[in-house]
Amino acid sequence: MPTKFDSSAPHLEGPASYAGPLKDWGHQPNPIEGNSKSDGVLLYKGPDNQPECGLWQVTPGTWPLHIPRDELCHFVSGRATYTHESGELIEIIPGTVVLFKAGWKGTCKVHDTLRNVYMLS
Repeated sequence: MPTKFDSSAPHLEGPASYAGPLKDWGHQPNPIEGNSKSDGVLLYKGPDNQPECGLWQVTPGTWPLHIPRDELCHFVSGRATYTHESGELIEIIPGTVVLFKAGWKGTCKVHDTLRNVYMLS
């Protein structure tokens, strides 16, 4: 599948099946359960890191989450539950699109390896 990171409009076809290469982004800090490992590929990062967009993949586990900037996520594979500090549950399956507003706090529990296309602003 064509991938054009150096294009005037960086793009990636078939994010759910993209085989890589993915860069090792390390393990999630402060795990509650498991030892989730993140990998990804950066499509674009603007001045002062805004905006930033790419592909993120993470293995199962649970960790606390605090979103510092608005983040739009289109989940293309896997399954997870995001729990807001208020108790609200957001169930993630392939095809789910979520806008996490800056300051969102809660936990992320990945049930099946999760992959999303994201944009931070």
